[in-house]
Amino acid sequence: MQALHSAPEAAPRSAPFARLLRLLPLDRPANTRPPRFLLWAVTGAGKTEMIFPLLRFVLDKGGRVLVATPRRDVVLELAPRVAKAFPEVPLAVLYGGSEQRWEEARLFISTTHQLLRFYEAFDLVIIDELDAFPYHNDPMLEFAAEAACKKDGRFIFLSATPPPAMQREIRAGRLPHAKVPARFHGHPLPVPVRIAMDPVGACLRRRSLPRCLLRPLEESVRRGAQVFVFVTRIRQIEPFTALLRSCFPGLPLAGTSSQDRERSRKVLDFREGTIRLLVTTTILERGVTVPRSDVYILDADSGLFDEASLVQMAGRAGRSKDDPNGTVMFASREWTKSQRGALRQIRWMNKAALRGGFLKQKEVV
Repeated sequence: MQALHSAPEAAPRSAPFARLLRLLPLDRPANTRPPRFLLWAVTGAGKTEMIFPLLRFVLDKGGRVLVATPRRDVVLELAPRVAKAFPEVPLAVLYGGSEQRWEEARLFISTTHQLLRFYEAFDLVIIDELDAFPYHNDPMLEFAAEAACKKDGRFIFLSATPPPAMQREIRAGRLPHAKVPARFHGHPLPVPVRIAMDPVGACLRRRSLPRCLLRPLEESVRRGAQVFVFVTRIRQIEPFTALLRSCFPGLPLAGTSSQDRERSRKVLDFREGTIRLLVTTTILERGVTVPRSDVYILDADSGLFDEASLVQMAGRAGRSKDDPNGTVMFASREWTKSQRGALRQIRWMNKAALRGGFLKQKEVV
């Protein structure tokens, strides 16, 4: 296991997960936690596809596998990809409100709250997006995740932005891990550009948008991009969507949030291009992959957007091999520690990918 831990980077899509089950210790005292492993991969690296060999390894041995993620949107994104890769395996997709029967399934995709249903039921438990709400900082869900894994099972974390406590474990040598600093298409992460502008609330009171925001938005629309516009408050979505509609008449746009019963449909329409611009909150900061995306984060200096959230939102851009660059804008009055940290983290991953020879182009911003 030490060989994996000491390697500075792991080549994209080459982490030896099938070997991981054999490398992790089999003989350990009773009543100890299952062995843990972290895959720290940048947004858009293809973490889901990377774990397929590991799923196949366990399933071929007759085991049961659970992939859990905090948010329903991510479950709905993962399920068809997993089903396509394992068409012969009985699959259960579980989230609040789902009516699927799961007694005979061997492969499970679920929200983390569904972990409370199970006790020592799985040979492999994978927690995707472990730093996301509501799993992050919830001891009950963390306990449920470990309890769902058999005593001789395996436990894997996936994250692009592991929490500081986990990063400290890595530095101390207590958490085996692999880093994947590049996306599957071999292009660097889009580096955010700052727009100095007033808060969204001021724009709504004036009923107008500044040219410093309108100009890049117009360019995104002109180039045919799908545009994410992130705001901090649910109550801002409807009036800001109306304001954008007045600025871009005829452009199909919408707003959605965690309180929107039509969110799944709108996200699907956005992914398919029926909706071109979507105003939303951090509910869509992760797990939603939309080709040819540009990202605008408004009030990026808000305390509601921490470094991890900013990295995740920025990670919606440039995920397609046909449009690997994308545009990311941090719009704010102040330049905060979280924004500086997000920019530093993105640049650091790009430089690590360049050093590792994972990028197709030689220059990284």
